[in-house]
Parts: sequence; C-alpha cells; structure tokens
Amino acid sequence: MKYTRLTKEQLEELHPEFINFLATQSITAEEWDTIKQNSPAVAEEEIDIFSDLVWEGVLAKAEFLEHFSKDQIHLFRLLEDEMKLIAIKVEDDTIDITTQGGYDWLRENLLDDRVVFFNANKPYNEDKNLDKFNIIQQGASITKGELYLYFEKIMNHQNNG
Repeated sequence: MKYTRLTKEQLEELHPEFINFLATQSITAEEWDTIKQNSPAVAEEEIDIFSDLVWEGVLAKAEFLEHFSKDQIHLFRLLEDEMKLIAIKVEDDTIDITTQGGYDWLRENLLDDRVVFFNANKPYNEDKNLDKFNIIQQGASITKGELYLYFEKIMNHQNNG
C-alpha cells in the first residue's frame, strides 16, 4: 500500500465509488460478499487498492495544505513542479495559535516583532503525491487556500512597500 487505508467512515461515504471499482474488476455484490467471507485477505487487498486510487485522485487535485502547531502555521501552495511554503512563526511562548484567543492575537498583531514570516520554494521528490501525502500525515489539511492567498498578499505588500 502506498498511502493509508481509508477509514470505515470514508469507505461508507465512497460506497458508490467502491461498487464501481469492484465492477471494473467484474466483481458482483454476491462475489464481493463471498470474498469477504472466504478470503478476507483478498478483500483487504481490494480495499487497499481502492484506497490508493482515492488518495491518488485527491492528492492530484489538492492545491493547498495548511498545518497549524502551537507557534507556527505552514501554508503550502502545491504547484505543478514545486511546493511554495509560507510559514508564520510566533516567537512568544505564551501565545498558542491553535486556540481561538491565540489565533485572534496573531490576526491583530501581524506586524508585531514576535511574528516572523518565512517563505520558500521546494521542488518535489520523485513522487509529488507522496510528498503531499507525507505533509498530510504530519497533520496538514487540504484547503481552498484562503489563508495562503491572504498571507501571500501581505508578504508581497511588505516586500513591495
């Protein structure tokens, strides 16, 4: 398996897609029930293959990732041949930006000396979807990119102003 198996809830959500996946392999509902009963290892292998296909599709479409920790935000823009990173670090141990109060403080104090911005570009390794997946495994979420675009504007304004 290249990624991780979808959870039971995710599989239930994707039930119609899973039925189509089985159909592409000429496996009927009755045959699937028999496989689950008599060959659980084969059934698990089919679920793993389906999970990887779903992950490949999701990762290929992902354009932005966000990862929050107590004192940092990492915002990724996933381009065709590289990732762009905007990182925001709060250099004050009393502020936790994973809380509403800490996040509000950050929004109101972006120009404070304790708020440091970094940006970087990083080419993908040989498998860009796996690079994206590894960031998700570390706690990042796929987003529409509102925060990335917001901070990109701020950084461009600071650099040009």
